[in-house]
Amino acid sequence: MAGGKMSARQKMINLMYLVFIAMLAMNMSKEVLSAFGVMNEKLTENNVSTTEKNNEAYANLATKASEQSAKFGELNKQAVQIKGYSNEFYSYLGELKSKMTADLEDKKDYEKMDKTAFLDVYFFKGDGYTPEGQEFLSKIDSYRTNVINVLGENSKFTPTIKDRFSTEPVVNSKTGNTVEWLKARYEGFPLVASLTSLTQMQADIKNTEADIVSSLLGGKMEEALSLNNYKGIVALDKNAYFAGEKVTGKIVLGRYDATMIPDNVTLNGSDYKNIQSGQVIIDMPAGNVGNHDIKGKITFTQNGEPVEVPFESSYSVIPEPSNAVVSADKMNVVYRGLSNPISVSLPGVGDNNLNVSASGGSLSGSRGKYVLKPGGGKIATINVSAKLSSGKTVNSKATFRIKDIPAAMGSVRGQYGTVRMPKSGLSRTPIAAGLPDFEFDLTIKVQSFKIKVPGQLTIIVNGTTLSAAAKKVLAKAKRGDQINIYDIKATANGVPIKKVLPVNIELTN
Repeated sequence: MAGGKMSARQKMINLMYLVFIAMLAMNMSKEVLSAFGVMNEKLTENNVSTTEKNNEAYANLATKASEQSAKFGELNKQAVQIKGYSNEFYSYLGELKSKMTADLEDKKDYEKMDKTAFLDVYFFKGDGYTPEGQEFLSKIDSYRTNVINVLGENSKFTPTIKDRFSTEPVVNSKTGNTVEWLKARYEGFPLVASLTSLTQMQADIKNTEADIVSSLLGGKMEEALSLNNYKGIVALDKNAYFAGEKVTGKIVLGRYDATMIPDNVTLNGSDYKNIQSGQVIIDMPAGNVGNHDIKGKITFTQNGEPVEVPFESSYSVIPEPSNAVVSADKMNVVYRGLSNPISVSLPGVGDNNLNVSASGGSLSGSRGKYVLKPGGGKIATINVSAKLSSGKTVNSKATFRIKDIPAAMGSVRGQYGTVRMPKSGLSRTPIAAGLPDFEFDLTIKVQSFKIKVPGQLTIIVNGTTLSAAAKKVLAKAKRGDQINIYDIKATANGVPIKKVLPVNIELTN
């Protein structure tokens, strides 16, 4: 067929032959396309079941961390990081798959998913990549790097992760040529093949999670179940008691189990019998004012041998208070226009049991930490009341003087008073203001100022930097001249400052 001029009949025969070959290829491709589709479905189902198992493992590890943070806390932090990276990457791949099949009416008609156009256009542009193609590579590289950083380069999982999520160039087994990974894996492939490839990558994510979480838990479970690793915990209803009160609370194991009833409990040197549902219920006189210990041991039988779990704690007995403790967090006055932090506490009484109110201003906050915004008067009062466990009610108050925000000082380059600097520096340096000895953290903003150059008219400037008119008069100043910046208008945390002291500039050239 390659030589000479062909007759019309021969051309027809050749054309029919090509059509026949194409039909054979089409039939075979449909079988292959269907096979890819079935594989994609199986992988999707497996990803769902693996996700459920992984979530159970994550929850189990989180429970262990809450029970024994010293043993499982750091492992749980690693697991949380890995889960976050995995969910983000898995969702990205899911969104990409949705874009690939968005125009298909039947998402399972795999025999029609033979086109290569979507990813060929979405990932590739000429000999390079589109931004979407580069993002795809970056997502894979970031996931691989982030997970390895969490586990450490020396982790036993590092080689597997590098292999599963490698984007290194691929060597063509037939030609021996090196091909960029993205082109080797996705350029010119049927849609269903690329779809299955992305689902497989999602499976790799889920399998990586499963391997890692199993390893994090591995070797710890048997250790956690050993009674030798338990610690007795004294959980008192409160940490301080008044004279005459009873100390109440519970003694429990670090891993509490209502079915684990101890054989014997020794509390402060004596046998103790008040045991309910695996808990040692404390109910005894508080004693005199001062510190008191609660210590002893809980005895269990394990493998026919007694195992002793020691416990130890302490509590304080304090006199009943008659006055609340009220203090300003920053200073002994409160400032008008500012949110003044106020701490309120009463020894032996929880912050949530205090009734706190104010006069001379508005009060907000709770649990011991409040913010007082003074009104227009000169005095603000904090009123505190609480009912003690003995039934007695305590009332107390504290009075604060209300002051305006003190005068601020104009500044240039963070310097106050007289500042030496060149003319060119002043023309582009913003004018600021501050209260260098004020304890509050304030955001001070200059609204306007006046500038006076010797022998020139005073210029009013709105903003923080010199206007064109101000620069014009400044240009006439000479070395050694004193430039006066005054009548500075500014706000502190949005509240106008009544007075801002001027700043003087001595020109050095």
